[in-house]
Amino acid sequence: MSDGQRLFVGGEWVEPDGGHYAVVDPATEETVGWAPEASRDQVRAACAAAREAFGPWSRTPPGERAAVLARAADAIRAHREPYARLAQAETGATTATARAMQVGVAAARFRRYARVEPHEWAIPPQIDEAGPLGRAGVTGALAARRPVGVVTCITSYNNPWANPAGKVAPALAMGNTVVVKPAPQDPLSVYRMAEALEAAGVPRGVVNVVSGRSASVGEAAVDSPDVDMVSFTGSTAVGRRIAEVCGRHMKRQLMELGGKGAALVFDDADLRSAVAGIGTTFSFYTGQICTAPTRVLAQRGVYDRLVEQLAAYASRLKVGDPRQPDTVVGPVISAAHRQRVESYVELGRKEGAVLVTGGQRPPLERGFYVAPTLLADCTNDMRVAREEIFGPVVVVVPFDDEEEGIALADDSDYGLIDYVWSGDVARAFRVAARLRAGGVGVNTVARNMEAPFGGFKQSGVGRDVGRYALHAYGEVQTIVWPG
Repeated sequence: MSDGQRLFVGGEWVEPDGGHYAVVDPATEETVGWAPEASRDQVRAACAAAREAFGPWSRTPPGERAAVLARAADAIRAHREPYARLAQAETGATTATARAMQVGVAAARFRRYARVEPHEWAIPPQIDEAGPLGRAGVTGALAARRPVGVVTCITSYNNPWANPAGKVAPALAMGNTVVVKPAPQDPLSVYRMAEALEAAGVPRGVVNVVSGRSASVGEAAVDSPDVDMVSFTGSTAVGRRIAEVCGRHMKRQLMELGGKGAALVFDDADLRSAVAGIGTTFSFYTGQICTAPTRVLAQRGVYDRLVEQLAAYASRLKVGDPRQPDTVVGPVISAAHRQRVESYVELGRKEGAVLVTGGQRPPLERGFYVAPTLLADCTNDMRVAREEIFGPVVVVVPFDDEEEGIALADDSDYGLIDYVWSGDVARAFRVAARLRAGGVGVNTVARNMEAPFGGFKQSGVGRDVGRYALHAYGEVQTIVWPG
């Protein structure tokens, strides 16, 4: 038996047919561990195991399913420190982020779906509020939510704990079974999650984990005839390919794709609040987050001060070893991704943007680091203003009035999360209501973890989080009878 990680298929830990590959710490460039490379046959076996387990699990009383999720939450919390250290080693996250926003959020999500209230299962009132539907004496009808079936969960590299937990927990709570395909850069954390679920008593085949660098692993997990739904977080380009396969087979989809969040900052905004919120792009996950306010639209009256203060903010952030308590900005995920981010910075300069700060590699001997970077005097047609860079890079575009600001914000292929900063709350909400985005933050970048989450346009399909995730992983069934 090898020393590398094994796959989790049908309740068994299985040696991979394709051998193992190295998982690299982006802060040190050292090998963290060895991840398994599944074959197509092994992926298909995982999907078949999930199909076989679906019937019994879907008929398991919700309270028993909830008890498994609660025990999984306890197991994750009990191992928070070693799990956080692994997450940090795989992703380069700072210690606080790995503990709280990765492992901590994952445990909270399992706990949250172990406490599902009866009303969260309910059909919306316009369909069925309190009993039979339709006109009396014609037919009786009841509507109920049922699990979709087998769900393939394809997760992102920026958060190998919270992202899969946000898919697996509500899917299992609804009675589905899952095949999880983690991102190839950091799959080891997801296998630890599988161990926690196994220890919690999840039945064989209900949860399966298969990984690999080859595109064939994800393809097999999507096009398997045993799979009824695909839940994907990642790039819009990959999402399109998955949607094509799902469309051919009428598989259900839940997709959270790319973002290029517009942050409208009006002349009357609280600049301190706006700078702090926008500044999270430089630090939180080192800008590797689709909800980041990366495209700043600044009204001309405040433009110069905003650029100056954002540059000062970026220059104060310590870049370096994420294990050090005073580090704010860690590395990006890989050498290839660092090169991609750097290429965008250079492209911005060629397009005519002004490099205000950053743009160079910090003077560190090892690790895939990019300095927090601010590009000013941009126009909305520049590629740096239109394409998702997924790094610690903010671009600033000026605008004159409210109408122009809204037009610039909506002139994008994306529509995930936008932001509005204004001292006039009425205007802020008026502008927010007109933006073509799945969510809008008004004078904040904070998230409400019960609010529906998803995007307009090419930022995704469907909504999840809170009760909306339960609905996303369920189908509506209507039963009728003679009146």
